[in-house]
Amino acid sequence: LDLSNCSLHNVPPGLAEATTAIVVDLTENPLTTLPSGSFLGFVQLQRLAVPLALECPGGNDSWQDVTVDRSSRLCQGQRNPCNSSVGLAWPCPENSVCAPDGPGLTQCLCDDPFHGYRCLREGTFPMLLFGGILGTATVSLSLLLWGTQRRKAKTS
Repeated sequence: LDLSNCSLHNVPPGLAEATTAIVVDLTENPLTTLPSGSFLGFVQLQRLAVPLALECPGGNDSWQDVTVDRSSRLCQGQRNPCNSSVGLAWPCPENSVCAPDGPGLTQCLCDDPFHGYRCLREGTFPMLLFGGILGTATVSLSLLLWGTQRRKAKTS
């Protein structure tokens, strides 16, 4: 994805849709910052070229090789922050595993059959119970409103 020399002052919002990009070039743009979530979901990104004034997203420890030339910084080989030897691995709650979610970013995915907040609920989501209660409440409320509002419609 070549976005070099596009006069970008900010990261374009459409960049979030290019999560399958392997190479991104942002050089020769007057960018001043890269917001922390700019590359959220970019797990396949292997080469990122940014203006010299900017750091690699996630810091230099998130990349295997960072090279600097006279006008740009090249970040190559995204590292997996979940099994990083630099610093501590990301702490995920019990019943979950760490998964990379972009340069220097992680997410915790629940092990099967756990789900919910901090992966504390076991089993599957009770769809039948949820749908039954929601359907019953909707039909009951609809009948109640129909019955009460029908009298007002006849008098008008």
